[in-house]
Amino acid sequence: MEATFAEFVRIRGDALLRYGLVLTGSPHDAADLAQEALLKLSDHWARVRKQHDPEGFVRVTMARLHVSTWRRRRREHLVAQLPDQGVTDAEIARFDGEPGLWRLLGDLPPRQRAVLVLRYYCDLPDEEIAAALGVSRGTVRSQAARALDKLRTGWNHDHAGETDVRG
Repeated sequence: MEATFAEFVRIRGDALLRYGLVLTGSPHDAADLAQEALLKLSDHWARVRKQHDPEGFVRVTMARLHVSTWRRRRREHLVAQLPDQGVTDAEIARFDGEPGLWRLLGDLPPRQRAVLVLRYYCDLPDEEIAAALGVSRGTVRSQAARALDKLRTGWNHDHAGETDVRG
């Protein structure tokens, strides 16, 4: 039995929102990204469904939309009022013990953050990341190396005064 578009959204919608949250760092941007990607999927549902990978289509679409958004913006837009509520998600909550890691990830440039999310959260190989972001494989590798170096430097700086109590 073939799944309908509505069933797909009902079953995979939360996972796509989590993916968007990790990709963008913002629950509002994540929701917008997921919604826009699902709209594109709805236009191509019959074809994508036959390829047996609608979630892959949505994830690649979300990554491409995210990249095109930050290419257009190129800078942060400040707002006068902060959102009044945060996002709580059991899958993401397991990382809450390290809020510094989330801060460091959020401080990365968008392309570097996107490469790390696609590599480590989505477990995609460099070739698929390059295709999703519209860059070369070499760019993926260099962006990942730079991002990991920034995370290591920031992590070491944040934890410089701590002593290791492991025995």
